[in-house]
Amino acid sequence: MNPTPPPATDAASQALAELMRESLEEKRRARRWTIGFRLVWVLIAAVALGLALSHGGGSVTPSGPHTALVRIEGVIEDGGEVSADNVAGALRDAFDNPQVKGIVLQIDSPGGSPVQSDLIYREIRRLRALHKDTPVHAVVGDLCASGGYYIAAAADQIHVNPSSVVGSIGVIMNGFGFTGSMERFGVERRVLTAGENKAFLDPFGPVKADEVAHARQLLDDIHAHFIDAVKEGRGDRLKDNGKLFGGLMWTGTQAIELGLADAVGSAGSVAREVIKAEKVIDYTPAPDIAERFAKRFGAAAGAAMAKTLGGLSFR
Repeated sequence: MNPTPPPATDAASQALAELMRESLEEKRRARRWTIGFRLVWVLIAAVALGLALSHGGGSVTPSGPHTALVRIEGVIEDGGEVSADNVAGALRDAFDNPQVKGIVLQIDSPGGSPVQSDLIYREIRRLRALHKDTPVHAVVGDLCASGGYYIAAAADQIHVNPSSVVGSIGVIMNGFGFTGSMERFGVERRVLTAGENKAFLDPFGPVKADEVAHARQLLDDIHAHFIDAVKEGRGDRLKDNGKLFGGLMWTGTQAIELGLADAVGSAGSVAREVIKAEKVIDYTPAPDIAERFAKRFGAAAGAAMAKTLGGLSFR
């Protein structure tokens, strides 16, 4: 007797059904991913639109008598948000607007480039001379140090919070020396130059007295420019205690006592009580929309990831 043939048809049907189920599930997964990506892009578009519509300064249409606000917040550097080009453009827009009754420089900066700071300082002084009826007031936030104070000194008055940190009238050049580490690990330094001082202050070589002397002369010259600018801007309000230009910082209260600042105040109180134009309009150039979104989105994503990882923080 012949054996009963296997139920080939049933097995094939089951395999086909399983294949169809897997295909449908794969399509569902693909659809979910597609919907998810679309939602993400909708969210990105919504955030970008919100940033575009939010007030960020830049081109300003005259809107009745008001106080112009120019922000100097962050590191002062060429090509950055706080550069001479950006700040000078905002200042010119403000001074050229007949509806502007006064300008507030809102400063919260650790300093930065001596050149950029000096360019901004000079532009403020130039525009003040051309528009004698438009006062300029610097208002300090948490920090007004080094190049930040260099710029503030160009204002008619400097207003602080009692807990602001003000000063650091000095210049710094820093680095590291690796000669001991190189000897320890048997690393040999090989450098070729055309010009005996081209490898100036080489961190992989021993300190040379003549190079240090030259560096100190550079720093002293830049420091002298800084001191001259502060004296020119602050005049006889300064009360030099022998340490004023030594690089130290003081609280807002101490800065007033030393003549580095004039009074306690905020942007709002200065606009309202000093300039007498309570309405404040921000003239600060808005950064590129894509750059603004990238910064905010990156910060939000980083915070979310830190929370997911159990409170990891880089602060």
